[in-house]
Amino acid sequence: MEQFIREYMTMLKIERNLARNSLESYQRDLNQYHSFLKDDLKINSIRNVTLGHIRTYVRHLSDKSMAANSVKRAISTIRTYHNFLLFEGRMKDNPAQLLDTPKIPQKLPNILTIEEIDIILNIIPNDKPMALRDLAIFEMMYSCGLRVTELCDIKTTDILWDSEIIRVNGKGNKQRFVPIGPIARDNLKIYLNLKRPSLADKNNNVIELFLSQNGRKLTRMMIWVLLKKWTEASNLQKQVSPHTLRHSFATHLLEGGADLRSVQEMLGHADISTTQVYTHLDKEHLKEVHRTFHPRFD
Repeated sequence: MEQFIREYMTMLKIERNLARNSLESYQRDLNQYHSFLKDDLKINSIRNVTLGHIRTYVRHLSDKSMAANSVKRAISTIRTYHNFLLFEGRMKDNPAQLLDTPKIPQKLPNILTIEEIDIILNIIPNDKPMALRDLAIFEMMYSCGLRVTELCDIKTTDILWDSEIIRVNGKGNKQRFVPIGPIARDNLKIYLNLKRPSLADKNNNVIELFLSQNGRKLTRMMIWVLLKKWTEASNLQKQVSPHTLRHSFATHLLEGGADLRSVQEMLGHADISTTQVYTHLDKEHLKEVHRTFHPRFD
């Protein structure tokens, strides 16, 4: 059965051009699924899998206290995997076709207020070389609403200074262009002029914009560590991740009157329904303003 996973992963990589992180998630889900079929259900042929077997696996995931979103993703992976096997003639039907997908309560993302964003960014000193880089990083993330992987992959040639925009390679290598504000541009120029040259001298082959102390491309984890460092320094009592800056970017734009389609394009969302979660946040903001300032809320 492992051969079928390899064939499916090859299809995802070549035909659907999925990002590395997505491919790793598919691979992990399918490895766990196949292990359960083989070790727990003693099934050695994928052709023998039934809807009942898959439902048993889903109950197994739930019994392990797996998060609802993770269970939903696993079901989606299994369904599309069996569709692939059906299309390739490996199975006569798709036993996962009638599998119910659990409804996930919509969870509003964590955001920062404009004042909280200012607190974090203002705590980063502008007179220390590596801090110049950090300030440029987080100003750009908030100014452009970048995913952390997109930030790490930005190259020096992706900054289109004359147009005041940046070129972003998003999920599935889909390219988009996002404006970069004047404060973020100014901090980026300072980093490029005063710090990046000395970092780049340590490793001339790296073309990414933001570099580590040894001149290498920054990792996703390093961005998390840096943001945690400056959030703790600001004494802000909130859980903050790089994605919090992206959520805050979208919410603040909508609160300021931006239209949903424009925010969708800047975020790189394929489906506008993904962007619409921020309209719920906007309504929460309006209700908070109402509670704070209406005379009948004593």
